Amino acid sequence: MSESEMIYHVPVLLKPSVDGLNIHSDGTYVDVTFGGGGHSREILSRLGANGRLLGFDQDEDAERNILDDKRFTFVRSNFRFLSNFLRYYNAEPVDGILADLGVSWHHFDDSERGFSFRFDSALDMRMNKQASLKASDVINDYEEEKLADVFYLYGEFKESRRMAAAIARSRQRKTINTVQELLDTMKPLFPRSAGKKEMARLFQALRIEVNHEMEALQEMLTATIDVLKPGGRLVVITYHSLEDRMVKNIMKSGNLKGDNGKDFFGNVISPFKLINNKVIAPGEEEIKNNPRSRSAKLRIAERIGGINNG
Repeated sequence: MSESEMIYHVPVLLKPSVDGLNIHSDGTYVDVTFGGGGHSREILSRLGANGRLLGFDQDEDAERNILDDKRFTFVRSNFRFLSNFLRYYNAEPVDGILADLGVSWHHFDDSERGFSFRFDSALDMRMNKQASLKASDVINDYEEEKLADVFYLYGEFKESRRMAAAIARSRQRKTINTVQELLDTMKPLFPRSAGKKEMARLFQALRIEVNHEMEALQEMLTATIDVLKPGGRLVVITYHSLEDRMVKNIMKSGNLKGDNGKDFFGNVISPFKLINNKVIAPGEEEIKNNPRSRSAKLRIAERIGGINNG
C-alpha cells in the first residue's frame, strides 16, 4: 500500500498539537483518534527508542494504517474505554493524550457509508461497522419527540420539532432508507441559500447520535484526569461548539459542567492548568490546503500533581 493510500486524512494543526504534548523521548503517549495515522507518525518521530505510543480507533478501516514500529500499539476500540485498555496494556499513567475529534475526509468520501449528503447511499453513519444502530434506524424508529431532541441537542436546530414532524409524516408513507430520500424530505424546510449548511448540521446530529459521540467524549475526558501523570498534557482539537464546550469545561474546572469549585483562599480547584488560555486556530495557509481545518480549535492543558497544588 502506497503512502498516499495509507494516509486517508490530512492531520489538522499537526505541529502545534504535537508540540502541545511537550514530548519526552522516553514517554508514553496516546493518540485516541488514530485514523490515518498522521498525528501518530509525528509523535513517533519525536520519541526515542524507549518511548511508547498507543493509537485508538474503532473503525476497521484505520487498521490499514497501522504503523510498523515496535513502539506503537494499535487498540481497536472506542476511546471511551481509554482507561480499561491502558490498564490492559500496562501503560498507565501516561505522559500525554491527543484527540482530533473531527471526522476524516475518508469517511465523507466513502460513498457507501452515508456520512455525506453528496452521495446517495444507505443511511448508515456507523464509525464502527459492527455496531447495530444505523442512521436509518434513528430516522425510522425513533419517536417523533426523541427525534426532535436529537436535532435540537446535536444539530442545534431551533426548528427541530418541525423537522421531526416532517420525517414522521414521510415515514408513514414509506421508510426513509437512503440519503436522497432524507434530502427529499428535508429540503422543503431549509432556505435554498443555506441548504448545504443546514444539511451538514442535520447529518452531524445523526452521526453524533448513531455513534454516541457525546457520551463517549464525556467518558474519555473524565478518564484523562486519572490516567495522566502530573505534568502530562491533554491536547484536543474540536470542530463544533458541543464538543468544544465539553473540552473547555473539563480543562478549566475538571468537570463536564464547568462548575468551578474553590478552596478556602478562593482559588479555583482543578486538576488541570491551561497551557493556552486562547484557542489555537489554523492559519490561512492551512485552511487553504486543508478546508477541513476551517472550524478547528486546539486546546491544551497540563495535569497538575493533585487538586490545585500546581
